[in-house]
Amino acid sequence: MNIINTGYEALLSGIIAAFLAQVIKFCLFTIKNKKINFKIFTTTGGMPSSHSAGVMGLSASVGIIAGFSSLIFAVALGYALIVMYDAAGLRRAAGKTAACLNRMMDDFYKHDLQAVGGKLKELLGHTPLEVVAGALFGILFAFAFHAFLLNYMLA
Repeated sequence: MNIINTGYEALLSGIIAAFLAQVIKFCLFTIKNKKINFKIFTTTGGMPSSHSAGVMGLSASVGIIAGFSSLIFAVALGYALIVMYDAAGLRRAAGKTAACLNRMMDDFYKHDLQAVGGKLKELLGHTPLEVVAGALFGILFAFAFHAFLLNYMLA
């Protein structure tokens, strides 16, 4: 089955870019903290943003296939911008709110946070740098993946 210049290529580009961003995040965490934590593969937040890598990998791939002036590219890019805005804006704000609530609950309940259900998850969103790094990775991956497919499928 030939996937070059099809929706399968675009979809795979986004999925693989997001997965590889998580692998990079895992490697960076392991190097920085000198310990292995496999939970990194299933958590949000951190460098680079896998959400941004995935949606920009998808969008760039759509642009490569359908043209960067096409309607479908505009839709894909609009979707990507909303996801990235959400990652850096709303989810980051929710994470900061959770951190504040955790400190308040720690002060109020002292060391018995389990009595109220435990701590809230604080690392929900991304810094603007993490979003930009993920977006750039996704774009670069889409172009590299397309070139790889052209060389592999046509060889």
